[in-house]
Amino acid sequence: MSSKTIPQLFDLSGKTAIVTGGSMGIGRSIVERLSEAGAAVVIADIDQEHGEQTKQELSQQGRKIEFINTNISKVVDIEKAIEFTIKKFGSIDILVNNAGVFPFMPALNMTEQDWDRVLDINLKGTFFFTQKAAQKMIEGKHSGKIVNIASIDAIHPTGNLVHYDSSKGGVVMMTKALAMEWGKQGILVNAIAPGGIETPGAAQSSAAMIKAAGLKQEQIDEMGKAFTARIPLGRQGNPDEIATVALFLASDAAAYITGETIVVDGGYLLS
Repeated sequence: MSSKTIPQLFDLSGKTAIVTGGSMGIGRSIVERLSEAGAAVVIADIDQEHGEQTKQELSQQGRKIEFINTNISKVVDIEKAIEFTIKKFGSIDILVNNAGVFPFMPALNMTEQDWDRVLDINLKGTFFFTQKAAQKMIEGKHSGKIVNIASIDAIHPTGNLVHYDSSKGGVVMMTKALAMEWGKQGILVNAIAPGGIETPGAAQSSAAMIKAAGLKQEQIDEMGKAFTARIPLGRQGNPDEIATVALFLASDAAAYITGETIVVDGGYLLS
């Protein structure tokens, strides 16, 4: 039995985390929860405006928050973000790979550029951020936690997202492979597969879906109703319901979990 109390298990004081795509939506909620638990957090995001805004708002609450503009599809940007974090806080203990894109696109209309953009951000970027962070963890001779945000689309496709589905399926398998490879170094690698979560990005993708698939707003609304009707809990999720799972996986409460993907979908995949 652990000698730590529940507050101690979830205490991240003295830890440093990087959250990619941490400016808005799920990413921001994860930043809020990790910093609430005491971690210093670096937001690595391509969205300069919202990144600076999130940093300012949370810093005013007394939290240790930094922001660095980062295009995770470029390894040079990843390396800069890693070095920035080390310079600011001395180490990297937690990495949450949240940044991703999910533009709706029928497979027959998809271009090479469409495919490459999604895979470069969602899969390549996630791998190289993980690799660079793990190198620093190993060099520092300390354990670490890596949490990848996958999707239920890695398990069950929802349609018009073959590039996204392929990238997230890759994230799930990458999670397993790296957990196996780095377990002896004390690096735990897990993933979360969210279902339908109400975020600004989801709203933007719905608008893009109308344009890309040539659908009418009424059709999109009906698809949304059908999706929600399939959820046993009867509603879409909110970003904090993903953030609290990320906090769990980043904490000592998940000290014996690695290589797993936790589905957080309100039961959508049950039917």
